[in-house]
Amino acid sequence: MIRSLLTRLAPFPVRTPQSARPGNGKAPVGAGPGRGRRARLRDWAELLRVSALFTVPGDALAGAAAAGLRPGRGTAYAVGASLCLYEAGMALNDWADRDEDAVDRPHRPVPSGRISPTAALGAAGLLTAVGLTFAARAGRPALAVASALAATVWAYDLRLKHTAAAPAAMAAARALDLLLGATATMSAPNATPSRRRVVGTTPSARRELPGGSVDSSGEPQSLMSCQGRDDGQGLGGRHSAPPGAARRTAASALALAAHTYAVTAVSRHEAHGGSTLTPLAALGATTTLGLLLTRTRATAGHIPALTAAAYVRTAAIPCLHAALNPSPPLTQRAVGGGIRAMIPLQAALAARSGANVTALAVLGLVPVARTLARKVSLT
Repeated sequence: MIRSLLTRLAPFPVRTPQSARPGNGKAPVGAGPGRGRRARLRDWAELLRVSALFTVPGDALAGAAAAGLRPGRGTAYAVGASLCLYEAGMALNDWADRDEDAVDRPHRPVPSGRISPTAALGAAGLLTAVGLTFAARAGRPALAVASALAATVWAYDLRLKHTAAAPAAMAAARALDLLLGATATMSAPNATPSRRRVVGTTPSARRELPGGSVDSSGEPQSLMSCQGRDDGQGLGGRHSAPPGAARRTAASALALAAHTYAVTAVSRHEAHGGSTLTPLAALGATTTLGLLLTRTRATAGHIPALTAAAYVRTAAIPCLHAALNPSPPLTQRAVGGGIRAMIPLQAALAARSGANVTALAVLGLVPVARTLARKVSLT
C-alpha cells in the first residue's frame, strides 16, 4: 500500500524524445518547420561551410592564368562547376560521417537533427548534377575533367576518407579543379589569348609586344597556337593554349596538390590531436613551396613575392603552433589556416604565370573569407 502510494506521488521521469536524439536524422524539438527561415539558412551555411567557398574560385582563375588565356565565359562556367562540386562534397561528407559526428561533433547540423541525412544526401546529388551541367556548357573536355573531379569527391567521402589514400585523393581533387579552369577556358568558344607573353632570354635580340610573340628580329609573329589557322580559332571555334601552357598548368596543379596533401594529412588528427610530426611536415612543405613560388624573373615585379609571402604566413604559422602543441584546438587552427592559405597560394600561382591583375583579384577574397570564417567554421 505504502509503496503504491509513493509510486503515484513520485514525479514522472523526463524522457528525451526520440526525435531529439542525435544521429537518428530526425529533427529535435525546435528544429522543425517552426524554426525561422534565418535559422534554417544558418544550418545549411554550417553544413556547406560557406566560409570556405572563397577558396574555390581561385583554382579556375589560376588554371586560366597558367594556360595563358584571359578569364572568360569558360572560366565562369568552371568557377560555377567548382563551387557546386565543392559544396556537394561538403554535404556528402557530413552525410557519410553522421554516425562518427554523433560522437565527436554532435553539434554538427546532421547529427544534431537540424538537417536530415536524406536532405544532406539529396543536396549532394543535386549540387553534383548542377556542377556537371555548368562544366558541360564549357565543352566536352571540361565536362570530362569535371566528371573525374566529381568521381574523386564522391570516392573520397564514401570510401577513401578514412584510408591512407585520403590525402592523395584530396590532392587529386584540387589539381583537377585547377585543370578544369584551364580546360574550360581553352575549350569555351571565343576564348581570348592573354596579352602577356614569355620574354626572351636576350633583351637585345628579343622584345615583348602585347598580343603577339616576337621573333629574333623584333617583328611580331602570329600566335598560331592561340589564334589557330586562317580564322584565328582552332577546331570547333576554340583556342588552344600558347606554347608552354601545358607545363605551366601541370606545375600549378602540382603545387596546389602538394599543399592540399599536407593540409589533409594534418586534418586527420584534428579531432583528437596528438601528432607532432604531421604538422611539422606540413610546415616544411608549405615553406618550401612558398620559397619556390618566389623564384621568378626579375621583370615579374613584386606581386609574385608578396603573394607567396602571404601564403607562407597564412599556412606556416598555425602549423608551427600545432607542431609545438599538438592539441585538438591548435590542430584545427592549422587545418583552418591551411584552407585559408589556398587563396594566397592561388594568387601566387596566377602571379607566377604573369597574371598580376588576376592575382590581385583572387587575393581580394581573403578579407571576405576571413570575415565569414568568424561566423561559420571552416572545418
